[in-house]
Formats: sequence, C-alpha cells, structure tokens
Amino acid sequence: MYAEARELVQRAPASPLKDDQLSLAAVHYLRAHYQEAIDIYKRLVLQNKDLLALHVYIALCYYKLDYYDVSQEVLAVYLQKQPDSLVAINLKACNVYRLFNGRSAEIEIRTILDSLTHNHILFGKDLLEHNLVIFRNGEGAMQVLPPLIDVIPEAKLNLIIYYLRQDEIKEAYQMIQEVEPTLPAEYILKGIVFALMGQETNNKEYLDTAVQYLHLVGGSSSECDTIPGRQCVASAFFLQNQYEDALLYLTSIRSYLSSDDTFKFNLAQVQTVLGHYKEAEEELLTIQNSKYRTDYTYLECLTRCMVMNRKANQAWEMYSRMETSAESLGILHLLANDCYRTGQFFVAAKAFDVLDKYDPSPEHAAAKRGACVGLFQMILAGREHRYV
Repeated sequence: MYAEARELVQRAPASPLKDDQLSLAAVHYLRAHYQEAIDIYKRLVLQNKDLLALHVYIALCYYKLDYYDVSQEVLAVYLQKQPDSLVAINLKACNVYRLFNGRSAEIEIRTILDSLTHNHILFGKDLLEHNLVIFRNGEGAMQVLPPLIDVIPEAKLNLIIYYLRQDEIKEAYQMIQEVEPTLPAEYILKGIVFALMGQETNNKEYLDTAVQYLHLVGGSSSECDTIPGRQCVASAFFLQNQYEDALLYLTSIRSYLSSDDTFKFNLAQVQTVLGHYKEAEEELLTIQNSKYRTDYTYLECLTRCMVMNRKANQAWEMYSRMETSAESLGILHLLANDCYRTGQFFVAAKAFDVLDKYDPSPEHAAAKRGACVGLFQMILAGREHRYV
C-alpha cells in the first residue's frame, strides 16, 4: 500500500488526470499536509465546475487548519445546492462548535439526527452521536464513546479527554498507551497525559517524556506558528522551569485565547513565579471556572499576588472564607510569612496568632511577637494607622 502511495506521489504532480490529482490530494490529507491538498482541490474546482463536492473537501482541510470561518464560507457553497447533506451539516456543526459553543452546534445536527433515529437509518448516526457528546461537553461519554472506539478514530482520543476532565488520570494513561501518535493532536494528548501522570506521581521520567512530545509538536514546521504549537512549547518550557521562555510563548498567543480560563490560569502561574504580581492578580481575578477558583494553586497564587500588591487585608478576607483544611492551613502559612516579609505586620500578626492556636510552637509565638513589634514601630513612625 505504501509503495503504491509513494509511486502515486511521485507520478501524480505531473499527471493531468483528475483521478490521479484527487488521489494525490487524498494522500496529502492523510499525511496532514492540508494546504497542499487545498491547492490541488482548488485547481480541480476551477477546471471542473461540476465537482461541487470538492467544496466539502476544501472546507474540511480548512477546518483541520483551524480556519473555521473560512471553512464555513466554502461549505456554504455546497450547502446551497445540497442542504440535506449529512457530511456537510456535520462539518458545519463542528465549525459552529469551534467558533461559538456546543449549544449552537447541537442545534445544527439535532434535526437530522432525530430524522435518522426516527427512520432507523444507520448511515452517519454514529458520527453524529459521537459529536453530540463533544458538543455537550462530555455528557453521555461513557455510554456512547466506548462502542465507537473501533469505528471512529477520534472516539478513543475523546474518551481519553473525558477521563482527564474527570481527573481519572490513570485511566487516561492506560488508554493512551494504545495510541501510536501520527497526528499533532495525538502527540499533544500524549504529552498532556504524561505531564499529568508525572505531576501526580512525582515521576521525572513521565515529565521528561511529556516535554519530548510537546517540543516535537511545537518544533515541527507545520505546527511551530500555530496556536496549539506555541501552547505546546510554552507548556514544555513550564515543565522545564524555564518560565521566561514560557511567558514569551504564552504572550505571543494571548490575544487569541483571552477568554480561555485554562490559558489564563497557566499564564497567571508563570507571571506569579516571575514576580509579575500585578498582571498575575488581574489575570487570576478574570477566571470564571469554579474548578480553577477553588484549586489550591489558584488560591496560593492569588494570595501571594495580593500580598505582594499590598492588599494583605483582601488576602486575609479570602483566607477567612475558606473552610478549615490542610489547604487553608497552607494558605495561612503563606499569608503569615509573606505579610511578615513585606512589612504588612497587622495581618502577619493575625495569621501567626491563628497558626499558634492550631500548632503552638516557639517559632509561631516569636513570629507573632515580632509582627506586633513591627506594627507598633510602623504606627510610631506614622506609616500605619493607629486604629488598624
């Protein structure tokens, strides 16, 4: 098969035959050379106006290149003539999902999916049900995706993603072992799974493997200037503790991901590590996802940023709203020490007082006394209000 494909690639560029050109375009598509496939399809469209379905092929290539709006424009030409095409409607829904949201995408396929179910038609039903799970953010994944693993290639990848979103890292790791990556998305997913396994198990080998996968994608000629490619490089640098380099790459794609909470969380972590506390605090406060806002790392970063931005009272109020736990105790330690170091002694004294009640020790008692003395000196110097 591969020998025939190689022969086709060598022969087809010089062949004027339509079938040879279509076959060559298909080979380019399968090798993820989407722009080369587009060029061939566009030439064929100019030469053969009756080949209307080529617009679907072109639209699919643009979709693969993340040009969703362009894909929609090309697809509209075909849908004007074939408004009931399942393939075209499905692709349109996928574009809508990428451009807007899952709810809007579901509307695009709902009618045709109901029609297939009502008329007991199987063609395309699996594909639409698979995509419906994605549009609904994983709802019904365990019922729909497992039977489709050997039917739809993306089903396995999306099931792995579902496991990751459920924090079932080990299940995702076991399944990713069966994936031999050939496409950028597969390399990226492998990198993510290995990174999460490495962080969960504190295993450096997993982290090193993740870095290799991520750099492989980000350093490739086809992905180096794409948003996912730059995200990969930024993530790899983050895992390698090369935060300046990570910030450089994250900043380069910031305007494209300004509403993405995951991106904002990663950016804020890097900014915090580098001491860009004002920017980091602003980024953290714009995050809406409750999963991140209750995450210990989020609270840790926001506490440090608030203290370093001279907002110790706000940091104290945030701590006061936390339930007593090991995590709240960790935040209290951070609050106490950072406030002491930055001369915000009133909050430092309160924090060390609580710590001394939780865990009486000479160190906590001494720190509380030191904070009280520091506060008194600042009041005498007129640098702190006497009624704090």
